Formats: sequence, C-alpha cells, structure tokens
Amino acid sequence: MASEDIAKLAETLAKTQVAGGQLSFKGKSLKLNTADDAKDVIKEIEDFDGLEALRLEGNTVGVEAARVIAKALEKKSELKRCHWSDMFTGRLRSEIPPALISLGEGLITAGAQLVELDLSDNAFGPDGVRGFEALLKSSTCFTLHELKLNNCGMGIGGGKILAAALTECHRKSSAQGKPLALKVFVAGRNRLENDGATALAEAFGIIGTLEEVHMPQNGINHPGVTALAQAFAINPLLRVINLNDNTFTEKGAVAMAKTLKTLRQVEVINFGDCLVRSKGAVAIADAIRGGLPKLKELNLSFGEIKREAALSVAEAVADKTELEKLDLNGNMLGEEGCEQLQEVLEGFNMAAVLASLSDDEGEDDEEEEEEEEEEEEEEEEDDEEEEEEPQQEEQGEESSTPSRKVQGPNSGTDTSDPEKVVSAFLKVSSVFKDEASVRTAVQDAVDALMKKAFSSSAFNSNTFLTRLLIHMGLLKSEDKIKAIANLYGPLMALNHVVQQDYFPKALAPLLLAFMTKPNGALESCSFARHNLLQTLYKV
Repeated sequence: MASEDIAKLAETLAKTQVAGGQLSFKGKSLKLNTADDAKDVIKEIEDFDGLEALRLEGNTVGVEAARVIAKALEKKSELKRCHWSDMFTGRLRSEIPPALISLGEGLITAGAQLVELDLSDNAFGPDGVRGFEALLKSSTCFTLHELKLNNCGMGIGGGKILAAALTECHRKSSAQGKPLALKVFVAGRNRLENDGATALAEAFGIIGTLEEVHMPQNGINHPGVTALAQAFAINPLLRVINLNDNTFTEKGAVAMAKTLKTLRQVEVINFGDCLVRSKGAVAIADAIRGGLPKLKELNLSFGEIKREAALSVAEAVADKTELEKLDLNGNMLGEEGCEQLQEVLEGFNMAAVLASLSDDEGEDDEEEEEEEEEEEEEEEEDDEEEEEEPQQEEQGEESSTPSRKVQGPNSGTDTSDPEKVVSAFLKVSSVFKDEASVRTAVQDAVDALMKKAFSSSAFNSNTFLTRLLIHMGLLKSEDKIKAIANLYGPLMALNHVVQQDYFPKALAPLLLAFMTKPNGALESCSFARHNLLQTLYKV
C-alpha cells in the first residue's frame, strides 16, 4: 500500500473515531428539495463506515430529498441514533408525513436497531405522527430507549396514535422475548390535553421502564394528571418527572403525591406553573417527607401556594441530603413568609438550595382564598365541556351555530388612547369563531384597529398591553375592573396580531410571561392559549 494511501486511510479512521460513529449536518441550513440537492449528503452517508448516529437538525428536507436519503440509509444497519429535530423548516405540513415514511422505510429495510429517535421542533401535527407510526411499530424500534417529540403540535389525535404505536411496539417486541424498554419520553408543548395524556398514560403503564418523562405545556388538567400519576406508579425506575405548566389543582396534586410515595429513584420533580395550590403542596410535602431519598430538585413555583403550605414543603426536605434546588418562587408567601421559609431552611443548613423568591405574589386575604376554592370547584365541574371544544377545533370542524355579525371598531376610535383601543379590540375579538368568514372579518377589523394604533407616535404600546391584561383578568389592578368572561376570542385574535409586521416585537416577552402563568380563565381556553404560546416562542 502506497504511503499516501496509508495516510489517507489513517485520516479517515481518525475522523470516524473522533466523530464516534456520528455524521453531522447539524445547523448547516441546507435546503434539500431534490435528489440533486441531496447528492453531497448521500455521498457522505454512503462513504461513512460504521454510521451509528445521523444528525440532520437545522436543515430542511423535502419529499424527494428524503426519499433518496432513505435509500442511502438502507445499507446502514449499525445506525442507532437519529437526531432529526427541526429538519422541515418552511415545509408544508402535507410534505412531512411522506418524507418521514420514506426515512422510516429506509431504516426498517436496513434492519437498524434504534436506541434514540428525536423528531422535536417539527410542526407536523397529528398527521405527522402517521408518518413514523410504522417505524415505531417495527422491529427497528424494539430497542428504542429515548423518544423525543417536543413541540410537534401532535394534539389529542397525534397523542392517541403515538400511544397506540408504542403499545403495539411493546406487544410485538415482547412476543420476541425482548420487550420495549423505553427510558426517556419527551413531548412538551404538544396540546395533548387530557385525552392525549390519558392515552399515553395507558401506554406508559404497559411499558413500565420509564426513567424520564417530560410533558410540559400540554393543557393537561387533573383527569389527565391523575391518569399519568397512576401510570408513573408502575414505572419504579422514574428519575425525572417534568409536567411544568399543566393544571393539577388539588385533585391532580393529591393523585401525584400518592404516586410519589411509592417511588424511590426520583431525583427531579418539576411541577412549576401547575397550580397545585396549598392543599396539593401539603400532599406533595407529605409524600416527600416519607420517601424520595434521592431527590435533587423540586420545583413548585407559581402554584398559588400560601405560607403554611410552603413551610410544610421546606420542613419535608430536611433530610434530603442530595437536594440541590428548591423552587417556591411566584407563590403567595408574603414578605414575612419568605423570611420564615429562609429561616426554616437555614435551620437545616440548606439555605443555599432555595431559589430566588423575587416574584412572590404576596399574601392573599381569606376572602380571595374562598373565591379561589369556588373557582377550582367550577373549573373541575366544567372539565368535560372544556375538553370537547378543543378537539372539535383541532379537527377543523365548523360550528353549526349561526354566526353573529362582526362589529368593526368605530372609525372614530381614538387610537392614541390605550384604554379605548383595548375596549375596541375586546369588542371585536369577542365574536371570533372558527368559521372562515367570521375569522377573516375579525382579523381584518383587528388589523385596521391595531395597525393604526401601533403606528401612532402618541400611542403607548406598553400601557395598551398592561390594560389589556387587566381586562382579561391576567393582571391585578387597583381599579375595580370586571374581567371578561371568555378569553377564547381575544387569545385567537392576539395570535393573529403578534404575527403581523405592525406588532412591536418588544412586547412579546411580556405577553409570553403572562401567558405561561397559571390562570383558570386561560386553562378554560387551553387550545387558544397554546396556539398563542407556540407563536410567541417563534416571535
């Protein structure tokens, strides 16, 4: 062998060794539409011996390009990890399922045995789940340990399809004597809601090997939380439970606390923004006091937890020698309560684990506490009604109810006055419906109003947003202003407004902060809220 050939071989081997069997096109912003566009990618795949991991994140892959890439993968039987998040940027939703089907078929033909599949940040919706359903049911995924589907817009329908596919994968792999042993499941920001979460909970209960579950921001209320809690109880290896920004209320928190009493391996609990409230926090504290010896992080922030309940939580972690962080920020402790909390933890030599309390909401009076309890009872009674509406919206069904005529803002509206603009905005958006004619009319009227307002040098945008949040019941005010009853129309209208060029992008972080706070009125419009959240994250 010639010296130059030896040098070339050594270089190739070194490259493979450094990459650890990984070929990465991550973040190259490749636009792969045709077979010709993908020829360089295909060549690198074909020339890479011992390919174990393929990274395609941060590119955009079309149907034809996916087909030829899949063909190249048919000979890569050693492939174990597919890092395929954010690889359909700018694609029509209809393009994604066939692209995923092709890629899946390539892996199946190769006889690959995947341990990780990451399809996060691909907005493929329920239909997209159909695109990799066959892959999940195939022997290629019998060995799967990590499944990551964050921010994919799966919805309830996609959640059910996914749950059925995982259940079938477990059944078929068990028949071969090697049952699916999924360890990590990630599906945040997917609008799964109660029905989607419950379907997945059934699958989790069958699988039984989960170590990490991340399902934040999914519009899950206490029935879904309870179903998940019951499933977690039969997954004894669970180390991380992240259900941030769902709505537990007392019922969900008590169900989850019951499960926590049975688990011994849990290290991280993230129930921040979950509205566990005081009774739920006390139940969780009781579970912690009696177990969870490996607990490292506990997040119960922004949960409307009052002083005594927060102190119970602090006392419960006294013997948790591995605890690194306790987050009780954004609750209702009051200044004295915050000081007491710090003193309790100092008594255990654990002051360093306490996160900042800078966003504490202050103590509420007894009357407000009674009102909250009444609200919680009403929310729970209305759960079934709340769940039905988003399902219909997601399926694109049109209401048979005759639409009201959209009243546009009076052309004489003083757009220099934020309060008058808020009033006009709420009046117009209140009649929003998911009928094309009504939706368009509302959006046109809102555009006319807000474009004029935001373009006026006399208009104070920050004051407008503050007053709007007050009227929507999302921000407290000294003024006695009655919040509007239904936020669905205003949220859907806001989702349109924030995408327009006239909208000041500097307002997005403030609006996002209030949209992510626990609030009963927001939870009753979870579909509209999550639509707006997904838009705000992209602004």
